[in-house]
Amino acid sequence: MRLQQYFFSHAFYWMMLALLLAAPHPSARAAEEPDWPLFRGGPSQTGVAQGTLPDSLALKWTFTTERPITSSAVINHGNVYFGSQDGFVYAVDLITGKRVWSYETGDAVESPPAAIGGRVYVGSSDFNLYCLDAADGTLHWKFETNDKVMGSPILIDAPGGGSQRVVFGSYDSRLYCLDARSGEKIWDYSTDNYINGSPAIEDDKIVVGGCDAYIHVVSATDGAEIEEVDAEAYVAATVAVEDGFAYVGNYGNEFLCIDLNQRKVAWRFKDRNFPYFSSAALTGDRVIFGGRDRRVHCLDRKTGEPIWEFRTRGKVDSSPVVVGDRLIVGSEDRKLYMLRVSDGGEIWSSELGEGVIASPAVAGGWVVIGAVDGVLYAFGPET
Repeated sequence: MRLQQYFFSHAFYWMMLALLLAAPHPSARAAEEPDWPLFRGGPSQTGVAQGTLPDSLALKWTFTTERPITSSAVINHGNVYFGSQDGFVYAVDLITGKRVWSYETGDAVESPPAAIGGRVYVGSSDFNLYCLDAADGTLHWKFETNDKVMGSPILIDAPGGGSQRVVFGSYDSRLYCLDARSGEKIWDYSTDNYINGSPAIEDDKIVVGGCDAYIHVVSATDGAEIEEVDAEAYVAATVAVEDGFAYVGNYGNEFLCIDLNQRKVAWRFKDRNFPYFSSAALTGDRVIFGGRDRRVHCLDRKTGEPIWEFRTRGKVDSSPVVVGDRLIVGSEDRKLYMLRVSDGGEIWSSELGEGVIASPAVAGGWVVIGAVDGVLYAFGPET
């Protein structure tokens, strides 16, 4: 009997030790957390998420604010960060939907945040860009411009190392570059009208559309102008940049592909007399975007020729996100759609309380998006 107890106790000990060794270390679990820290997923603004999505999603939780949500959410280290027109920036637990903290600015927050390096950078219509602590929402610094900040900031590396830099545009017609830790201005670049969208970067070139009807290409190092390309109508959307080409729609009812090396428009797409405010998602051979013609368009990246279109019942200012052969996008018809990238067929949809202008955040099988009813919706796998 004692011999049996001895072997049982030792077998139990070694089994528990094996389980402990097999369990992921806390830091490893943190590294596996889903991540969508920037508007459009990364600084090139291509709107592509890693991983996969199932054929159907279930509503996991909602979080209600006092005013419409037009700020697109981001996801970082288990929290969702977003702004509301009620003037607050919110941090919400991704799994439970419970408030972690909120921070009040002086006006509506329509800027999508950037959540990187333990900090949250976000603009407000009170003319300021805020740097908040990601853990508790305390203010590290704020930088005042001369008009509202609507677009999302991006984080870029400083030349030769050192502190990262935060780059963003303002309705005061300037593009700003600040030290990300201190908030000190490094340079600014002037345009001739509002900057509504977010900047994108590739190969030390910052690309941003302006309401002065130009695509501006600026040195990330010192803010010097590299080139301007005439878009022929004002650009409110965020430019997507990849492999030396920039993709964006304008208010003149055209969608443009711009060759940044040749400094010219490579092709134009015009379908109906409706402008484009949705930012594009880029796959290997396709560019996908929404329009105020109530459609989602998919074009050939090289030629601009249409591949498919998907009709909704409302304007599509929401910017699509690609996950494998899945596409997530909202519409002002109150629906969130999942489409196939291959042919534009509808896989799944969910009706929300009001229309959707914000863009989805997609990470780790979760889809999070705000709507005009002031509610943030979080979807996940049904199981």
